[in-house]
Amino acid sequence: MTLRSIFVTILVLAAAASASAETLPSPDYPQTRSERIVEELFGEKVADPYRWLEGDVRTTPEVADWVERQNAVTDIFLDQLSARSSFSAKLAQLYDFERFGTPIKAGESYFYTRNSGLLNQAQLFVQNGPDAQRRLLIDPNAWADDGATALASWHPSQSGSLLAYTIQDGGTDWRIVKVVDVATGAVLTDEVRWAKFTNIAWVGDEGFLYSRFPEPVEGGDFQELNFNHTVYFHRIGTDQSEDELVFASPDIPKASHQAQVTSDGRWAVISSTIGTDDRNEVWLIDLTQRKKRGWRSRHLVKGFKNSWQIIDSIDGVLYARTNARAPHHRIVTIEPDHWPARWKPLIAEGENPIASASLVGSRLVLEYLKDAASYALLFDLEGNPSGQISLGGFGTAGGFTGRAGDPETFYSFTSFNRPASIFRLNIETGKSDVFAAPELPFDSNDYAIQQRFYASKDGTKVPIFIVRNRALAEGNIAAPTILYGYGGFDSSQTPRFSAMRMAWLEAGGVFALANIRGGGEYGAAWHDAGRLANKQNTFDDFIAAGEFLKAEGYTTPDGLAIQGRSNGGLLVGAVTNQRPDLFDAAHAAVGVMDMLRFDRWTAGRYWVDDYGYPGKEDDFRVLRAYSPYHNIRSSADYPAILVTTADTDDRVVPAHSFKYTAALQAANAGAKPHLIRIETRAGHGSGKPTDKKITEGADVLAFLAQYTGLKVPE
Repeated sequence: MTLRSIFVTILVLAAAASASAETLPSPDYPQTRSERIVEELFGEKVADPYRWLEGDVRTTPEVADWVERQNAVTDIFLDQLSARSSFSAKLAQLYDFERFGTPIKAGESYFYTRNSGLLNQAQLFVQNGPDAQRRLLIDPNAWADDGATALASWHPSQSGSLLAYTIQDGGTDWRIVKVVDVATGAVLTDEVRWAKFTNIAWVGDEGFLYSRFPEPVEGGDFQELNFNHTVYFHRIGTDQSEDELVFASPDIPKASHQAQVTSDGRWAVISSTIGTDDRNEVWLIDLTQRKKRGWRSRHLVKGFKNSWQIIDSIDGVLYARTNARAPHHRIVTIEPDHWPARWKPLIAEGENPIASASLVGSRLVLEYLKDAASYALLFDLEGNPSGQISLGGFGTAGGFTGRAGDPETFYSFTSFNRPASIFRLNIETGKSDVFAAPELPFDSNDYAIQQRFYASKDGTKVPIFIVRNRALAEGNIAAPTILYGYGGFDSSQTPRFSAMRMAWLEAGGVFALANIRGGGEYGAAWHDAGRLANKQNTFDDFIAAGEFLKAEGYTTPDGLAIQGRSNGGLLVGAVTNQRPDLFDAAHAAVGVMDMLRFDRWTAGRYWVDDYGYPGKEDDFRVLRAYSPYHNIRSSADYPAILVTTADTDDRVVPAHSFKYTAALQAANAGAKPHLIRIETRAGHGSGKPTDKKITEGADVLAFLAQYTGLKVPE
């Protein structure tokens, strides 16, 4: 046992001996005006007293004043937390190491991001060969004094001579696209605005395809519903007003479209979706006929019935990943030059779901999920197995990008106790070498990762990862625990490093991740079992996870905190209403809290695939039964709750969190604090600068520590 492990054991035993957390004065909540708004929906009267908080904080003075008053109360309360400064220092230490993104090769150049440690935003570098000296190409840290303007994405042209990049300001989902000359570093005059939910697909070095929405009405940038997604072609050196219309669907205004260009330059592929479900249509544009036919497209896959991911093309033959007649996905080839196109099975569906697929050199690289952890297999282009990539332990792999003929690819591997290391894979031999590995400010071997399975309410076995110091594991010592969950949109929650989670572990706490239904960890059936009319299974799974952690002695009797973001924020709100007695503290981040009006703002209309339609009676009954805003229980003894959101969140608009918090504070829901922290110049999460991450992380962890009894060293 290391000295650190001995120290943690002493720390946790001392914490366990403490009867309760230091009592703090209850916050004096600001007064929130309520209105007598009652609507009759399908025969039921539904009150909505805080609808006025749906106003945009930028344009509605009363909402802006409410935000200011709420933040003032929250800041005063958080200032009292003794662990706040300790967590701030620890998070600064945990972020202060060199971090790399996965390289992408274009021509002879390699492009990748790097953060030296505490930079607010990662920088983009290029090097002319795998062992050449790197050169700084883009530094977003110079774009804004507050560090809140981010390099959102970047896409080199096939030759590597040009690179398009997207700018994200203040956390919004809107993107500005610009172009840099790689050789000189000069930013060109090209600029594209109102891009959103877009890929950038280069057509040679001539220009690129991108997706955008119509310019919103004045003041509607952050709340207006998104319709009429359209693909355009931007030619380098021209104004956006000259961009060519490539693809639109005016007859289906709710459809979204993303473009890609196959690496052989033969096809432009348009993938069209109508929601968040894993099902799409595919259209093809033959780029060899563009001068003659323009952007004429043909329908390759009709009907929004299944998922079709076009991996790439070799000599015009497409390789695709699909769940058609294969819920765990399979690989097929398509020959579009024969019309109707000829389809051939290549790699059959397996026991575990295929999470991603790529074509590199003369190999297909398939990443699979087994019990929510990655493994990767190689296949030749005839579909024959040709080896497994050694990853090692519970973790998550990503990357594997490339094109036919490339001798190598790069990938990352991360786990709860391991920040991402980057590897270069020789595609012919299957041998991996380290490209970049971080020097860590902690010893990853001090932490044990365990996977257990517990029974949910209906008997379904659900996996849960439990991470803790080895001293706790070896001594079977209970400690205050954060339980995290998501459970929606076919999203798989896999082992990944988080500085915030590690700070909790370093302080002697336990972290648990429950792979509840609604996610994609076990394919389509697992997703279907936790959405629409089955959504209650998601909540039952999470509640059962909390009961399991307490019954099995992982957490202390009064030391269970829960945490979730976005759909996970909905999860936290719903289960806290249903079982306020089970949880001791809760953090609901950027959550979907009003389930009767979620489809009225920005991207909310997409979510009906998982939640249903509030305007349909059967769906309304389900949504009304668990909507966090509508089911707060007066006179129940609620745990301490910290809600976090941001003023520029145009994915899940902050009105969700505003209304929920107002209702929670107005209810007689126990003596523990129910606070909201509203970040400025931030959005749903992406692009947030490091200093904001540290400050918010310290606030959240100190709050959860206070109400779970975790004793944090000064």
